[in-house]
Amino acid sequence: MSGESSTLGRLTELGWRLPHPMQTGSLPFDLVRIDGNRAFLSGHVPLADDGSVAGPLGKVGGELTPEQGFAAAQRVALGMFASLHQALGDLDRITAWLRLFGMVNVAPGFNAIPGVINGASELILDIFGKERGAHTRSAVGMAELPFGVPVEIEAEVAIRP
Repeated sequence: MSGESSTLGRLTELGWRLPHPMQTGSLPFDLVRIDGNRAFLSGHVPLADDGSVAGPLGKVGGELTPEQGFAAAQRVALGMFASLHQALGDLDRITAWLRLFGMVNVAPGFNAIPGVINGASELILDIFGKERGAHTRSAVGMAELPFGVPVEIEAEVAIRP
């Protein structure tokens, strides 16, 4: 594969591409923290291709449909891939997705939260395969999320040196 990792090749094959990593400005924390054979990802939000926060903004079950929330969760996963690529240099260093913690900005009464976070889970499985992509997960509803985003997700992955 002409210098391209198999994971990036799979991403391209499925019609996806990595956005620019999230624009953090002067945040007092890291987006990815590597400790031994693990990488911890801070909460990520949906990203546009240029690394800025992607719309639409608002509450799932209110201003956004569950399908729009699902698509937002896919954009979050792509942003996590971009952050990991930047931190690791190669997504093939990821040996396992261990955990996702998904938060959905919900309108009162909306409780189909797991289906929204499935956008990220399914994309991870599609790109990394069942063996590397299988993960544990929580999906919770929140009254508000930063900047009015519909979805925020944090994660932990196992990596090789």
